[in-house]
This record gives sequence, structure tokens and C-alpha cells, in this order.
Amino acid sequence: MNRTIAIGDIHGCAEALAALIQVLAPTSRDTLVLLGDYVDRGPDSRGVLDHILALQQRCELVLLLGNHEQMMLGVRDGVVPTLFWERYGGYETLESYGGDLSGVTADHWDLLGQCRRVFETDTHAFMHANYVADRPLGDQPDQILLWTHVTSIVPPPHCSGKIAVVGHTPQLEGNILDLGHLKCIDTACFAGGWLTALDVDSGRCWQINRLGEVRQRGD
Repeated sequence: MNRTIAIGDIHGCAEALAALIQVLAPTSRDTLVLLGDYVDRGPDSRGVLDHILALQQRCELVLLLGNHEQMMLGVRDGVVPTLFWERYGGYETLESYGGDLSGVTADHWDLLGQCRRVFETDTHAFMHANYVADRPLGDQPDQILLWTHVTSIVPPPHCSGKIAVVGHTPQLEGNILDLGHLKCIDTACFAGGWLTALDVDSGRCWQINRLGEVRQRGD
């Protein structure tokens, strides 16, 4: 079977990501869609990007841009103040690279540069945070797409009719937020919650926390 599996915000939880990939056992027939926020807050952003690089050799991998990648790239390019980024988890990312952005390897910068804003299948649309319902998916403002929590603005169904799959808004109780037309799978791994993977076609769900505990739901 060809699976399309979305993975929520990783936020530096490299061990949880490695354990989740072991459970998923992706093959070249699978498409994994990572919803952004690979870096910041958690202890090992560098390790997360190393795992993602290795994952590219195993399956079709789609990397979406999160607001934390946008900040990290902005610091590199001199358009975001370092102190602003550090306040939102960038300090932990810098520590994982030896305390300075000069420690970020070229392949990691290249990986971040590959991130897309939106990914679509015939039935689903994937983005980091949120969307404007009456605007095409290719014409979404960054403030909404990357920064706006679905608890701040609950969008109606998108005009494309596709089911939206997002992260960014932490579900601290560990359950996927399912509105029918929208599913939010950020389940706050860095804050003691779970890293969630969702097979968007079957509804099957896998979750792993930073202690390595696993739970599965769905078919």
C-alpha cells in the first residue's frame, strides 16, 4: 500500500522522531509529510535534521516550512534578531550546534531551504499552521500559514474542498484536534506530550513520547 503520513511538530525531539520512524518503517512507496517546526525548544534540533536527511533515502519526503524554520533562516539572513529567535526556542537549537550558527552544516541549511509552504494531494492539503478559506492554497499569507493558531482563528472548510492537516497549535492533552475539515496533529512532544503521525487515508495514528512510549489508534 502507498501511504501518505503526516508528522506533527518535532521541535528538537530527535529520539522521539527516530523511534517513530522505526515504528512507521517507511518504504519507497510511502509519502511522509513533515508539517514544520523541526527545530527549537527541544534538546536536539541538529539530531532531528540528521534524521530527516537519512529519511530522504527511504521514502518520498515532503518538508513544510514552519515559523521556527522561518525564524532560523531569518537570523542567518540578518532579517530576524537573534534574541527574538532565542526567546522562542532558538537558544536550544544553537546549543545543539555548539552555541553558534556557524556550527550549522551546509547540508542542514540546504534541507531547510527545501521546505515548501503548502503540499496538496487529491483529497488533502497540508500546511504548518492555518489557512484563509477563500484564497487559493498557493496564495496564502505567511502570517496565517505559518503563525496563526487554529484556536485564534478557526477556519471554515477550504474552498478547494480538501481536508486540511496542520500542526503549530499544541494539543496538550495529546489528542488530535479533528474538526472534520481540519485536523491538527501537533501534540506537544517537546512539552512532555507526544509526537504524532497520521495516515491521512486510513485514519491510523501512531504516537511516541520522549520516554519512548508508543500508542496507536485507528484501524
